[in-house]
Amino acid sequence: MGEIINVAAIAKAEKEKLRQRIESARIAGKGTPTLATVLVGEDPGSVYYLDMQKRTLEALGGTMLKITLGGDASEEELLETLQALNDDDKVHGIMVLFPLPKTMDAQRIAEAIDPKKDIDGIHPLNIGLLASTPKEGIAPCTPMSVVEILKAVLGDLKGRHAVIIGRSNIVGKPLIQLLLREQATVTVCHSRTADLPAVARTGEILISAMGRPLMITKEYVGPGAVVIDVGTSELEGQITGDCDLTSVLPVTSWATKVPGGVGTLTTTILMRTLTDLFEASTPAVPRR
Repeated sequence: MGEIINVAAIAKAEKEKLRQRIESARIAGKGTPTLATVLVGEDPGSVYYLDMQKRTLEALGGTMLKITLGGDASEEELLETLQALNDDDKVHGIMVLFPLPKTMDAQRIAEAIDPKKDIDGIHPLNIGLLASTPKEGIAPCTPMSVVEILKAVLGDLKGRHAVIIGRSNIVGKPLIQLLLREQATVTVCHSRTADLPAVARTGEILISAMGRPLMITKEYVGPGAVVIDVGTSELEGQITGDCDLTSVLPVTSWATKVPGGVGTLTTTILMRTLTDLFEASTPAVPRR
């Protein structure tokens, strides 16, 4: 019988490290990491998400600059806003909330963010660096969270065989690169994969990022595999993951749940990226 991974404990330990880094910078007179967020319109879900991010960042000692443009804002207004943030030395990370209004070109907006402040890793330069270099490039926080969870449970990932179900630009594709950097062997599956359950069972690690509620059952899981559920969708009014834990848990060694799994760590990893960008923009500060 597998165990549920205590992702909250992983997040708590990482937050303590971040507090120390940020406090060291403040004491040394280097300032604090500042995240600028840009929201077009007043989507309630986005507003709630930003409020949560703000509370987390401020608890760590950082600062959030929240910018809200009207729902009728033009693409040029958004581009001008981003240019001002790119030019502001006191801003270390920039996050644009997606999806944008249909009148805006999302790719053009992503390309307008300074790659050195692109906290979500959506600029083409960061995507390319992530795929082509051993250490450079900024990765999205969700795939980074998956890797942190796996390392917390398994330690060294070198030589481990990971099967990823899902090839999205924000999870599956960057996760491939992050796992390859850890010297893991990676198999990628998708909707056209033949005999998907059989392929999934070959992995020591199974990562599902499809958004299809309860699709992953024991038939997809090899004995003792670690299962990371990244999928989130709504089923009968409840947030539900890809994995049917009742079916999966008896054959796993470890698994995450939804909610309370990967998403519990993502905000913390986002703040770690912000702190990395902040430190990269200022002279080195000795860590405690």
